[in-house]
Amino acid sequence: MTEPSSSTSARFRPPAIHQVKVEGFFGTWIETLAATTVHTLLDRCIQAGMLDQIDPARPNPGLRIPFQGGNSTVSTQMFWDSDFGKSIEAASYTLARHPDPALEAKIDEIIDAYARLQAEDGYLNSWYLRIEPGKRWTNLRDCHELYNAGHLMEGAVAYFHATGKRRFLDIMARYADYLCSIFGTGAGQMRGYCGHPEVELALVKLGRATGEQRYIDLARFFIDQRGQAPHYYDAEAAQRGDDPKDYYFGSYEYSQSHEPVRDQRRVVGHAVRAAYLYAGMADVATEFADHTLTPALGALWDHLTKKNLYVTGGFGPSAHNEGLTFDYDLPNATAYAETCAAVALVFWASRMLGLGPNRRYADIMERALYNGALVGLSRDGTRFFYDNPLESRGAHHRWIWHHCPCCPPNIARLIASIGTYAYGLADDGIAIHLYVAGEASLALPGGPVRVRLETRYPEDGQIAITLLPEIPQTFTLSLRLPEWAQGATLTLNGEPAALTDQVQDGYIQLRRQWQAGDRLELDLAMPVRRLHAAPEVGANQGRVTLMRGPLVYCLEEQDNGPALNSIRLNSSGLMRCDAVDELGGIVTLAVEAVRERPDKEEDLYTTNAKDAAPVTVRAIPYYAWDNRMPGEMLVWLREC
Repeated sequence: MTEPSSSTSARFRPPAIHQVKVEGFFGTWIETLAATTVHTLLDRCIQAGMLDQIDPARPNPGLRIPFQGGNSTVSTQMFWDSDFGKSIEAASYTLARHPDPALEAKIDEIIDAYARLQAEDGYLNSWYLRIEPGKRWTNLRDCHELYNAGHLMEGAVAYFHATGKRRFLDIMARYADYLCSIFGTGAGQMRGYCGHPEVELALVKLGRATGEQRYIDLARFFIDQRGQAPHYYDAEAAQRGDDPKDYYFGSYEYSQSHEPVRDQRRVVGHAVRAAYLYAGMADVATEFADHTLTPALGALWDHLTKKNLYVTGGFGPSAHNEGLTFDYDLPNATAYAETCAAVALVFWASRMLGLGPNRRYADIMERALYNGALVGLSRDGTRFFYDNPLESRGAHHRWIWHHCPCCPPNIARLIASIGTYAYGLADDGIAIHLYVAGEASLALPGGPVRVRLETRYPEDGQIAITLLPEIPQTFTLSLRLPEWAQGATLTLNGEPAALTDQVQDGYIQLRRQWQAGDRLELDLAMPVRRLHAAPEVGANQGRVTLMRGPLVYCLEEQDNGPALNSIRLNSSGLMRCDAVDELGGIVTLAVEAVRERPDKEEDLYTTNAKDAAPVTVRAIPYYAWDNRMPGEMLVWLREC
């Protein structure tokens, strides 16, 4: 294996949560999170019994009822620490926007419980300290110990940035110090890694927040060890008396540990685990300028986006393994496309941008964000999707809670922290990846720079950017030019700016000495586009889907009546955009079509062509479906 560079210089890093104030489209969502969702998350976690499990001051919940997917009899969950960690993270991001003493007190109560739980050596895991004590580190393959640690670390970093309180951060730093002593290549250390990648991302965040390089080094260790021979999970299984071949998922492809990460070229296995791993690889590549990871990351990205990605930015069609099957397997009605997978894809894409602005990654980040991820949360902030089909006969709906409640806090923490995904900051430049209304306060070596962004995006593509450096300074401003934005125009201080020679990797690169008040106006055309699937995707042949800007559209029964598959779009029919107040003023599409009117007395199969009558159908953004009356939904539409 080639040894990575020893350099630790980063390229583009995201700003911290308190550096970006979000308004507009996502500002409205964050208001809902602050008022409703984060309270709902913490309350439902506590109602489920999570605080009973972690707090040694409470009676031990013990082993009670059968646990799905295993031989144990438990009503508690070994991954509950992760749900608390993500919920605290989401709530912390809203606290950075809206101080809420009651919410802060609730989080402090949970942190107090974790302080009481933490072992003297720093170890912190409610399952192995209260439910199955004495078994720590005996089953990294299946039991989520490091995954739980990662989400708690991310929650601690978020809470520190939001409130300035260090207690949770210090608790998790103490745990990370313990991990650094346990895992490594030294004598007596473990060369293991988690079956569910995630801790790698958290260690990088923790290292950045605390300035402790050893945490980032540990993230690199976990990446480097994965899939190495002899296989750690084989030895681990034998040590606990199990046959390594007796594995429910059969292959280590399930956890992307089937081969060393630098040898991997195909996205396989559990979708969320895959994207978390690749995000961790990208973080390590950025932090260490490790170009040995670049070929694998590029090939994995291409394999996913060119052969296995839903048009919504979701991936993983199978409920069996919550993940990948074979190339071009993209069914609609049975699509699993877990919300967490789309969220994790946003994480991965964002970290790929750490290597520099590149539309290849940012466009997919935006697609997954606005469609496959955002659909996971209802407009009122109280109900959630776990899996996300692209067609429904009317039986698929959001739920209040789930026995595996990973998706609700995951989508909440993503939306609440969206400002950190919108920008990238390097020593000599600022990149704007997402056009999120609001203001960022960023620090360059030449001094602080405020960036004011005004837009109604994604309602329209008009974006005004005002730069307010404290003193004039020279740097490169990179603006993403989405692939779908044909015919975009840009002005600088009212004068047209030529784009031809200034676009690199899909970003407009503007280098100059910036003065306070410099104003850019970017206009991205947003025509409605008809997308066709590759011929290998059999389910979508003869069908199209509609997109406008970053949004995928669908039909709902409430607007168009039942039997949505009886509708065929005219190949050259007119389309117009309307605003609909009942869904928060979103832009809907009115599209010319025909509806087949079969004779109900005809046989199931007939030689008679069906009569068809002209009709205008309404399409709404995919993220907004199932917010009104229940009914059918369809993304891929038949075309005349």
